[in-house]
Amino acid sequence: MPDENELGAPVAADLPADATDGEYVARTIELAEEAVAAGNTPFGALLVVDGEAVREARNETRTDDDVAAHPELTLARWAASELDAAERAACTMYASTEPCPMCATAVHYAGVGRVVFGVDGETLDELSGGVVPIPCEEVIRRAGGETTVEGPIAVDAAMTVHESFFGEP
Repeated sequence: MPDENELGAPVAADLPADATDGEYVARTIELAEEAVAAGNTPFGALLVVDGEAVREARNETRTDDDVAAHPELTLARWAASELDAAERAACTMYASTEPCPMCATAVHYAGVGRVVFGVDGETLDELSGGVVPIPCEEVIRRAGGETTVEGPIAVDAAMTVHESFFGEP
């Protein structure tokens, strides 16, 4: 278990305070690998506030028998209850894969200011099928949100974990 920060939240291991977007997304890919090792599907995410990784999560849909146990939804719910509005607006959520429409809606309602992801849902859908093909940015835009969405920024690295789980295309 990673160390805890002043909010009592697990922080991402081995990340410098001045980590880059690429380093944060690389950590989410590690979290996706950890999710698979625990018996879940390959998704991971983390939250960064003021340059500090304050919380991370892995997909737990299978082990928790909960279709909503996506890491992005888990983090959006945590942010909404534990961070004030200004912290959420200044927060960046990093995800191994583009947040699905359910998670994008939670990000919007939580007021998370920015999302950066490794691989887009459309690319994952080509491999796995079953992805709801509505981009995160479109969900937030249609909801009237102001969250900035950036990605994909690490397609090959993110797809490696998906290919090992779902099989090669």
